[in-house]
Amino acid sequence: MIYYLSQYLLKLSTDTEWEDTFSFLRLFRYVTIRSAGAAITALALSWWLGPKVIAWLKRLKFGQHYQDKAEAAGGLTARITSKTGTPTMGGLLIVTVMDFTALLWTQWNTLVQLTLLSVIVLMGLGFYDDYAKITQQNSRGTASHIKLWVQSALAVFIALYLWQVPATSGLITEVNVPFVKYPVLTGTVGLVVGLVLAALTIVSSSNAVNLTDGLDGLAIGCTLIISFVFVVLTYVAGNLKMAEYLLVPYVPGADELTVFCAAMIGAGLGFLWFNCHPAQVFMGDTGSLALGGALGIIAVLIHQPLVLVIAGGVFVVEALSVVLQTGYFKYTRKRYGTGRRIFLMAPLHHHFERKGWHESQVVMRFFILSILCAVVALSTLKIR
Repeated sequence: MIYYLSQYLLKLSTDTEWEDTFSFLRLFRYVTIRSAGAAITALALSWWLGPKVIAWLKRLKFGQHYQDKAEAAGGLTARITSKTGTPTMGGLLIVTVMDFTALLWTQWNTLVQLTLLSVIVLMGLGFYDDYAKITQQNSRGTASHIKLWVQSALAVFIALYLWQVPATSGLITEVNVPFVKYPVLTGTVGLVVGLVLAALTIVSSSNAVNLTDGLDGLAIGCTLIISFVFVVLTYVAGNLKMAEYLLVPYVPGADELTVFCAAMIGAGLGFLWFNCHPAQVFMGDTGSLALGGALGIIAVLIHQPLVLVIAGGVFVVEALSVVLQTGYFKYTRKRYGTGRRIFLMAPLHHHFERKGWHESQVVMRFFILSILCAVVALSTLKIR
């Protein structure tokens, strides 16, 4: 919106006495300027709206009025305060600010529109799940298969849409691998693998962030770190000269996703202000499903889905810990009659809580690991 308004005013002032006065509006043609504006705007809006949203959620009694899974299981000697009663659905703040800011500062193209649409759909799914948890007064919420079906339908739609549009079909038909210069799969095989990989990236990322959201500041902090990585990757992917020099896929219009990522960083930092320990509000599935989906979608749109696996290493390990724990428990129960566990508790952050780590220790150490994963992900730009 700001871009279109600034360029309209610039055009009106051409060859008039106002031309010099409005010449500064040329700055808004640059993605870097608009990205900075998006980050600052989102941060300011989050700080301003945060207390109002928290108070509103409290008035509606949209709080976590049940013990979370870790507290219900017991044994968390390192946890000083219970999370029961803390307002949830804070993801409404993140997504609203993020989407509004993106609309304000980006040039609207297909990539941005797909991302915004997907985030809203996933936010709605998460809101429905959070509302079910609150009204049912337990931590079950919506049936997992329903959430998976909605996520899969959205992911398949995006993958098929990208394939059908000539300008973006290469994002699906060619499969890239980190640290390799050229696509490793093309043609029919590339198409099949590309469709599966794109859909799997979106669904897995959305659920992985959701599983990680169990400690104050953990999910949003790791999301912020990955978002910084994608600020770089989206900018490079949308710049023809840089993409050719670094031998990464060039995606026209991807630089506008840089502005979106900057908005996500600003909104995330603003939310972290209220979500750091002890949290005043939780993002809930309303935020975690949407943010995870956004990361997955952006990775697909810049032709780097496997780089997300590296950058989001903490999310990957958290999700794997749940898969391994559940699978091993079912296998041993069927084989031996009694289910056995690999970890003290899953997801992995609760395993370390059960070992006696303080919540803040777990969060900060996971942040450090996330930063290391981010550095490795960025190295894929040069090591090929």
